[in-house]
Amino acid sequence: MNTEAEKRSLLLEMIMFATVDGHLHKRELDFLRLVALELSINEEEFQDLFHQEHKTIPIKSEMQRINQFYRLALLMHIDGVLHEREHKAIQQIALEMGLNLSAVKRVLEMMKKAPNTMINPIVLLEIFQEQHN
Repeated sequence: MNTEAEKRSLLLEMIMFATVDGHLHKRELDFLRLVALELSINEEEFQDLFHQEHKTIPIKSEMQRINQFYRLALLMHIDGVLHEREHKAIQQIALEMGLNLSAVKRVLEMMKKAPNTMINPIVLLEIFQEQHN
C-alpha cells in the first residue's frame, strides 16, 4: 500500500465487512484497530472512518489482494460466529477483487477446520498459485 487513500480504502472495506452482520464485536474492533496501526492510521482517523462512505480503490497487486482477502477472512472468524451474510459478502468481495473463487472457497474451508483459523502464508499463496496453472 502506497497512498493514504489506498490505506483508508482497505480499512473502510474491512469496517464495512465487519458490520455486514449488523454487529461490531469488540474483538472485531480490536482487530480493525491493529490493522489501522499496521497501516499507520492514527486513532482519530480510525474513528472517523466509521462515519465515512465506502469508496473502494482497486488493489492492483495480486499479492495485496490476497493479503486483504485473508485479513477479511480472519476478521470474519474473530468473533467466533460465522454469519451467512459474512460468508456471502466475503465471496462477493473476493470475486470483485478478481480472486479465483475456487481458491477462496478452499482457503475458507481450511480456516474453518484450523484450530485457530490461521493458515500458513506459504500454503495460502500456494492455493492461489495453483489456480494459475
